[in-house]
Amino acid sequence: MDNNKRKFVDKFTMFAAKLGNEIHLRSLRDAFATMMPLYILAGLAVLLNNTVFTWIFSGDTLANVQYWGTVIANGTLNVSGLLIAAMAGYYMAQNRDFKNPLSAALVSMATLVVMMPNTVNVQDVNGNLVDVAGVLPFANLGTGAMFAGIIIGLLSTEVFVKVSSIKKLQVNLGDNIPPAVGSSFNVLIPVIIVMSLFAIVSALLFNITGMNLINLITTFIQEPLRHISTGLWGCIILYSLGNMLWFFGIHQSVIYSSILEPLLIINITENIAAFNAGQEIPNIINVSQVATFGLIGGSGSTICLLIATFIIGRSLVTKNVAKLAIAPGIFNINEPVIFGYPIVYNISLIIPFVLVPAMGIFISYMATVTGFMDPCVVQIPWTTPPLLSAFLATAGDYRAVIVQAVIIILGILIYIPFVRINDKVLAKQAELENSKMQEE
Repeated sequence: MDNNKRKFVDKFTMFAAKLGNEIHLRSLRDAFATMMPLYILAGLAVLLNNTVFTWIFSGDTLANVQYWGTVIANGTLNVSGLLIAAMAGYYMAQNRDFKNPLSAALVSMATLVVMMPNTVNVQDVNGNLVDVAGVLPFANLGTGAMFAGIIIGLLSTEVFVKVSSIKKLQVNLGDNIPPAVGSSFNVLIPVIIVMSLFAIVSALLFNITGMNLINLITTFIQEPLRHISTGLWGCIILYSLGNMLWFFGIHQSVIYSSILEPLLIINITENIAAFNAGQEIPNIINVSQVATFGLIGGSGSTICLLIATFIIGRSLVTKNVAKLAIAPGIFNINEPVIFGYPIVYNISLIIPFVLVPAMGIFISYMATVTGFMDPCVVQIPWTTPPLLSAFLATAGDYRAVIVQAVIIILGILIYIPFVRINDKVLAKQAELENSKMQEE
């Protein structure tokens, strides 16, 4: 039985490792990680614009001050689709060991623009809808185009890297020229081929269907996938599976960062944009909501485990670990708990480790749906301490702090019986080990 269990763990570990190392998912994870400072800046700008500034200023002065936050939103959220295409292309090329990843980023960004419609329907200052040619509206560059940016960035880079590998298409000017010039000419023909190819696709789509690839991706891929994965139960299931991986010593980012988080980030960017525009908030489930209410103290909401250990823990080992882990745990860093308590291969604690975060997501969702608290509209740094994180993520809603406090209390109550079980298991293991040493 032990051998069968070991084989299962080994196979599962290998599968999870391969999934997390899959080149497209890895490239996407790296791309979003690179862009994270922009999203946090956008969230803070929107928070200041719509809360702090409104407490201090009014009238024309308020409008003038809020211009600061507006231009930050334009340079972050409103071009996020274009930026993610470039980042996805860059890291995809880098992970393919392509020597000129910057050219891949350039092609990805330009290809996304190639796939955009040349004529768009916009609203004029009087509220009338008019067709305008030769413009790139934020609707096609920003949050609404993020999924299209991801797909086009990865796809165009795959084609570009393969075409660039054909030696007959490479233009070599020799060694006596600047490296930047040599690199540019080396990919000249591949750039022309790839851009022309996607332009043909764009032209065919427009002339045959009257649509463009961005609309098609958004309508038939992004929205269905996002509603399934970032719906309440889809999110809880995927997030719980990610936390379950910790039992096998595998980082939950294999599932969370690669599959779920990109869609959750799209949701929060839409929320930030809507909040900034004074519109209805579209997404309850988003990256801030999950992190704030399902990642309290780190994966497994282990701040609850540490507090439970201080309250009823009897094992000197786990109490000492808790003392060491509480300071980083306040900032959601819980590797000392994962590997020191431990959570890895500890069957005694895996149930609350998976259950408490799922409960937090569910309770915060229901509190938002019922109108008890506001939805999360600010992407905050993941190291923001509990209670403060709830206040900031909801743009200053004190009721969210109450909800998070309730989740922490319930989490402690859930962890308590399992802490007792874990203490008994540790005591029994110590007893057996002592007996074995005496026999020897």
